[in-house]
This record gives sequence, C-alpha cells and structure tokens, in this order.
Amino acid sequence: MDIKIIYEDNDLLVVDKPAGLIVFPEGESLKSEEKTLIDYLIEKKPELAGVGHPPRYGVAHRLDKDTSGVLLVAKTTESLIFLQKQFINREVEKKYICLVEGTIKENNGEIKTLIGRAPGDKRKQKAYSLSETGTGRREAITEYKVLERFKEYTLLEVQIKTGRKHQIRCHFSYLQHPIAGDKMYGFKNSPIPEGLTRQFLHAAYLRIKLPNGETKEFKSELPEELQKILDNLKISNL
Repeated sequence: MDIKIIYEDNDLLVVDKPAGLIVFPEGESLKSEEKTLIDYLIEKKPELAGVGHPPRYGVAHRLDKDTSGVLLVAKTTESLIFLQKQFINREVEKKYICLVEGTIKENNGEIKTLIGRAPGDKRKQKAYSLSETGTGRREAITEYKVLERFKEYTLLEVQIKTGRKHQIRCHFSYLQHPIAGDKMYGFKNSPIPEGLTRQFLHAAYLRIKLPNGETKEFKSELPEELQKILDNLKISNL
C-alpha cells in the first residue's frame, strides 16, 4: 500500500492516513494478522523500527482504523518524546471534519464530560457527567462549529482539547448526534447516507512545534469518497 507523505524532515514523518487501516496494533487488534500503517512505513523506511517501543514505534498519537487524515510519526526516539510531551500538555491544535446525524441547532458549542470504558463492552468508551467520577474516567473536552446543515445531517469542524480514545465518536453519540456511518457508536435505527461505508470522520488539520523549533501546520483534504457523500447531500437538499 502506498501511504501519502505530507511532510518529512530528519525528525518527523507526516502521513495522510487512509481509512480502513489500523495505525498500530493494540487491544483486540494485537491478535490480528492484519498489516498496520506502521508495518507499511517500516517496510518503506526500515530505520523507523529503531524508534520508541514496538508495536507503536514512533507513532506520536492515534487515529481510529476508519478515521482518515493527518498522522505524525517520529523518526527518532528524541523527537517522539518531544512531540508526545505537547500532546500530553494539550499544546497541539487538532481539527477534524465530521458529519453527524440530525440537526445541531447551535452554530457552535462545547462538550465537556468524563470519558471511561463502557460497562459491558471493552471496545467502547462511554461519556459520563462531570459529577460521575470513577476509576479510569478522565476529563474530555470537544469544541465544535457547524459548517453546513443538510436535511438529516450536520457537517461540523471539531477541535479536541483532550485526546481520549474515541473521544469525538463517543461525545457526539452522548449528544444523541452520532457520527454518520459509525457502526460502534451509532444507534439501531441510525440513517446512513447512501454510499457511505465508514464513519464520516477526517483529521483535517494539525499544528505543532517541531524539534527544530519551528511551528508547523499540516493539512489533509477531505477524501474523495467523503466529498462525494456531501455532494449527494447537497443535491438532496435542493
């Protein structure tokens, strides 16, 4: 598989992750034989096998299997530590584009909850109100603004202030507006736009300070298959 490289220097590789690819094996995927993004990158650049610890190696942050977009991979262990520190300290600006079910009335808003593992399903996360403290539940903050409204869906730009697992998917499900096409967090009778074969979630923008002192912005265009869904929704809006 050919992975598109957005940017590269001596410390860092920025890739445009396609949907349908696990970034690195963890949890259930540890047992899988499926090739991961980091496998493909190590084949292309064997020196990446010396960064960090397997199976994650130099991957600085995660994107879910069916989420596409900007992903950072460090080329040295020093730069991995440098980049991860910024993620931990909430100094990285990350923006996603997502399509959610239903009409979100406010033009912008903030979702602030605790997020922890869902009872009864190890694969899922669950949002809890701030007063429902418990073991393993951590604060999660998601900000959003409406980009466009369709008959049954709303297109959003989402910025996450914390990096919890499945945060965006979990938060919008909590708001009763799950991400279109999300099989795990969607509801039983959730409508799916025609032709959509995965969750409509794309990591479009990331801003971070590099080990060389420069602050850089990285962007990824909405993949063609998602753009097609929006074009069809615009037609049905007429």
